[in-house]
Amino acid sequence: MIIGLPKEIKPQEFRVALMPEQVAALCSAGHAVCVQRGAGEASGFSDTDYQEAGARSANRLEAVYAEAELIVKVKEPQPEECALLRRDTVL
Repeated sequence: MIIGLPKEIKPQEFRVALMPEQVAALCSAGHAVCVQRGAGEASGFSDTDYQEAGARSANRLEAVYAEAELIVKVKEPQPEECALLRRDTVL
């Protein structure tokens, strides 16, 4: 499964849904993880932390949603994110 981890865009939301250790476990189990650049910065995790855990980086929110089969978020999707969800995407 391709798992997408977008940067939260809801105002005043600075958490990230997966830490690098969790990404490493998912990758070890055979999943691919696509992390939007800067997704973990406010929580103290760099893009390099996620890459070292096995994730691929995406520059844009749209790229994460286009690639992922499962989107993992902390908060509900915002209107601009809802427009990116496909019928076969699991949230």
